[in-house]
Amino acid sequence: MEEVFSYIIGLGAAVMMPIIFTILGVCIGIKLSKALKSGLLVGVGFVGLSVVTALLTSSLGPALSKVVEIYGLQLKVFDMGWPAAAAVAYNTSVGAFIIPVCLGVNILMLLTKTTRTVNIDLWNYWHFAFIGAVVYFATNSILWGFFAAIICYIITLILADYTADKFQGFYEKMEGISIPQPFCAGFVPFAIIINKVLDKIPGFNKLNIDAEGMKKRFGLLGEPLFLGILVGCGIGALSCKNGQEMVDRIPYILGLGIKMGAVMELIPRITGLFIEGLKPISDATREMIAKKFKGAVGLNIGMSPALVIGHPATLVVSLLLIPVTLLLAVVLPGNEFLPLASLAGMFYVFPLILPITKGNVFKTFIIGFIVLAIGLYFVTDLAPYFTQAAQDVYAKTQDAAVNIPQGFEGGALDFASSPFSWAIFHMTYTFKIIGSAILVLITLFLMVLNRRAIIKYQQSVKNAQ
Repeated sequence: MEEVFSYIIGLGAAVMMPIIFTILGVCIGIKLSKALKSGLLVGVGFVGLSVVTALLTSSLGPALSKVVEIYGLQLKVFDMGWPAAAAVAYNTSVGAFIIPVCLGVNILMLLTKTTRTVNIDLWNYWHFAFIGAVVYFATNSILWGFFAAIICYIITLILADYTADKFQGFYEKMEGISIPQPFCAGFVPFAIIINKVLDKIPGFNKLNIDAEGMKKRFGLLGEPLFLGILVGCGIGALSCKNGQEMVDRIPYILGLGIKMGAVMELIPRITGLFIEGLKPISDATREMIAKKFKGAVGLNIGMSPALVIGHPATLVVSLLLIPVTLLLAVVLPGNEFLPLASLAGMFYVFPLILPITKGNVFKTFIIGFIVLAIGLYFVTDLAPYFTQAAQDVYAKTQDAAVNIPQGFEGGALDFASSPFSWAIFHMTYTFKIIGSAILVLITLFLMVLNRRAIIKYQQSVKNAQ
């Protein structure tokens, strides 16, 4: 099973997801031609997104590495990026069975009315496999690994339900869609608390500027395109040792600025392909599920957060936080992780935060600043266990993506910085039986609350009819 799933995942999201969505589309009654077009548009979206994020990392990577070298910023936890985390996740016994196990849990929760999300974002199941794999290697028990993965999956589905209405109300063309991705969902409790605290600060609620407001107030400076150029040029200038080198490298600095501007401009256009491709699938899936689950109302289709990372507020805040996070990594005492390859994953912090802040750029930036500062410590703390898992996978597969350089430990901002991974790992591994019992009680409590909310919602809809 490990070899089978390793082969399927090895195809990559750009190949895997079109096949899945084409088959799914045909199974739910969409014509083959329409289902194939939807699947291919999703595949093209993944290709476009991977090209743009590769442009981001390949352009920023050398410049940031030069900054690290000039200012002596080397830290001992090497940034492996999300490909390494996904490879570790799927090339284990937990990863081999994670998709059928989680789909079974999803169906059971739908039948018991403890969720109203049908999670078909199969590619991102690697997040659940990741926490399961790290716990599996730390405890040397596949049962503990699956326990951690399933707990994470259930809580993520509940948070997807909780955020669904706000998500659909904030983003356009997202009716019937929810985001059951644990990296995004893990920051929701932080965002709610921080947002309420910020609301109580006198005068702060007057700083209510969204992306459109930034454009009106700052003109060209408020455009993600122009901000990308400025940040790119700024990082390019910092990568020069002195003023003379800066003058000599003006073409390089300007080129880096244009590339960063291109990333900011292209991401929203690419996410439009996801929306166009997934819309027919999500509509047909929701109709079929409603027929199969008699009396079910308000079901949502769980999709990738890639659908909405092109929102202007996400782009602006993510871009501004790239140099800030680099600075935080250096100045925070006790942090040993320097994010470089993972910086492209920063866009995925905000899809579920924006509906809470209502797109307020200032609030979103502050929340991002706080959660990423804490996230750096989470990555540092989990680095020894991530390294253990990566080394085992590399010994079996010789996959270069998980080969940690000699003398370093491995880490990744993607999901390893999430409160979910850190809390579930330590409750399961550090506190063992007591921690696991607490996790079970919390999960059951959330399931009961969610079931009550679903039944109440469905009853209100029936009464209205």
